[in-house]
Amino acid sequence: MSGASRVAFVTGASSGIGQAATIALAGAGCRVVAGYSTNADGAALTVKEAQERSDAMSVRIDVADPNSVDAAFAEIEAAFGPPEILVNNAGITRDGLLLKMDDAQWNDVVRTNLDGAFYTIRRATPKMLRARWGRIVNIGSVAALAGSAGQVNYAAAKAGLVGLTRSVARELASRNITCNLVAPGPVATAMTDALSEQRRQEMATQVPLGRFGTLEEVAGVIAFVCSDLAGYVTGAVIPVDGGLGMGH
Repeated sequence: MSGASRVAFVTGASSGIGQAATIALAGAGCRVVAGYSTNADGAALTVKEAQERSDAMSVRIDVADPNSVDAAFAEIEAAFGPPEILVNNAGITRDGLLLKMDDAQWNDVVRTNLDGAFYTIRRATPKMLRARWGRIVNIGSVAALAGSAGQVNYAAAKAGLVGLTRSVARELASRNITCNLVAPGPVATAMTDALSEQRRQEMATQVPLGRFGTLEEVAGVIAFVCSDLAGYVTGAVIPVDGGLGMGH
């Protein structure tokens, strides 16, 4: 990545895609910040690995709380300077069938997965505008366009990110700030490892490439769209799903 030593802030960086993206961005020369909500130990591991490649720190953030978002950014600005790269990976699930889903399940997921991205983008962009450079990447899901039974809240929030991403891309394009969405499909994580072998095989057979993706494959795409080479890519929905979402 040209422009090495840029400050990159990744939310939900204690594990999974967020952890892999933080490490990949550190490997590209960025100074990275691992945002976490409750898993401080996971964030510490992310920082330890990232520090083998670049400067790194962690910061606690509840993306659903604007005051927490503001405090986290202030901490980052004091230590590293304002983030020039923002990866909105923080997200939760509260699965349940439509007729049994209560208000809290709906509100918690939308508040974290959609509102949280809005709060962090709103806080990050004034400094990006002054610098006339920025990269914003929202992490979506194949469920946003294909739907997912038992996840109406999650799929709706992730679909909302598409509209958020493209609107932000249009608003900020004149200042050399890009905003894109990376939409992973089934990825090998601790969560999928806990599934039965039969269930994993059933899921893999739905993917044209016939397998789960790796965290590194998703992180590699995230790192690319954060780079100078991706300066002409904005408002894009980029699937990393083995072909699962083809046609959507």
